[in-house]
Amino acid sequence: MLTLVSAKAGGLMLVDAATRDAGEEELRSRIAAPDFPCVGAKSALARGTLKTLVCHSLASGWDDVRIHRELMDWAEGYKADPTGLRSLAVVFSGPEESDEARFEDLMWERIQSFADKDHWLGQRYDHRVSADPSDPHFSLSFGGEAFFVVGLHPNASRPARRFPRPTLVFNLHAQFEALRGDGRYERMREKILARDVELAGTLNPMLARHGEASEARQYSGRMVEDGWRCPFRDKRASKAA
Repeated sequence: MLTLVSAKAGGLMLVDAATRDAGEEELRSRIAAPDFPCVGAKSALARGTLKTLVCHSLASGWDDVRIHRELMDWAEGYKADPTGLRSLAVVFSGPEESDEARFEDLMWERIQSFADKDHWLGQRYDHRVSADPSDPHFSLSFGGEAFFVVGLHPNASRPARRFPRPTLVFNLHAQFEALRGDGRYERMREKILARDVELAGTLNPMLARHGEASEARQYSGRMVEDGWRCPFRDKRASKAA
């Protein structure tokens, strides 16, 4: 079953039970929908390896410490059992009226906060990826494990990225490298692309394989312009091998 963790910080709850329940059900229903293209997310949902946190606003740092702690725990859990596909979805209660550019700005604010906390705690950057968002081998790193992010929100231009609430889905880079190693990655990627084209009518121009272009361009779901510069800067960039 899908795991739901209530949004508490310092003993004070900012998200009520009804919102938490709605956030869980909305995510479950969206991924389970027949036209949802990501078969990896469907697999995680079916296997019970999709964990959901329902939190305060994406525009607020209220839950940042708790989210970062969960990312570190997620990394440790994967190291202990690196099997199957798993995702950590952080569903925010708002804001619901953000356009694509505003969602992108808020998404990077939260990601920057998580990375700053990782650095402050002395966590090493995953040496298998780059900390430079302009590098084709870039990925985020929390708890020593590389992650990439899929942003969802109500006003996304791509149908697959539309969701009633702002949501950040964190996926472990290593699990997809494992799929690549045993030959399953390309088959899964082709299936996702075909389903996405069937849903949207066009191929997502932002998609690229890791190592071909920086994945930072894909995180928000917005079709970024030529010359776009990622606002994220990790303090460990000069130290990451």
